[in-house]
Amino acid sequence: MSVFTQSRGKNFEQPLAVPTEPVWRFRVEQYHQMIRWGILGEDDPVELLEGWLIPKMPKNPPHRASTKLTRNALEAIIPNGWYVDAQEPITLETITLDNSEPESDIVIVKGDTRDYLDRHPGASDLALVVEIADSTLERDRTLKKRIYARAGISVYWIVNLIDKQLEVYTQPIDLATTPTYQQRQDYKLSEQVSVLDAVAHGGNPQDRAASLLIDGSPIGSLTVQDLLP
Repeated sequence: MSVFTQSRGKNFEQPLAVPTEPVWRFRVEQYHQMIRWGILGEDDPVELLEGWLIPKMPKNPPHRASTKLTRNALEAIIPNGWYVDAQEPITLETITLDNSEPESDIVIVKGDTRDYLDRHPGASDLALVVEIADSTLERDRTLKKRIYARAGISVYWIVNLIDKQLEVYTQPIDLATTPTYQQRQDYKLSEQVSVLDAVAHGGNPQDRAASLLIDGSPIGSLTVQDLLP
């Protein structure tokens, strides 16, 4: 049975700790310059998150398998004019503190790969962001969730390998102050998740499946089992 919760309430998320020693916080353009100048290699295991260079977690076999399964499941139902990408950079810049370029596990991107030869996809290009979570679960529920909400990503999924469930976050709020998602709904192993138009499919949120706006129409459904190894 899926579990729906309002996730506004008290905000128990801890902000990213600021080092006590002098450090340098980077803008996205500075991060790109470091890559162009060879200071950072494209294969270096770091992400730019809120201006900090954060180590990426190693990926174990279940994480790798779930990433592939989730990509396959989404590729089977997305409409023309969209594509699924995996573990590639997306650029999220806001007028507040956020200079982030996470390498999300899965994204649904508008257009074609050739549309992004001179830049990475941004928030306005994305219909869905997915993180596959085992050792990264706390980070994905706090830091990553905050970054995606601040950027206005309308739908964020966590494929939770520890609890064997899908967590669906929708309705980003408080973008400039304490960004989070107003709603969270959990789907258990055998439950079906309909990928629907968030506008056309209204009503009680508890009667709604995971909402995903893609060209204003329903695009299909999948089960949580489809996403888990």
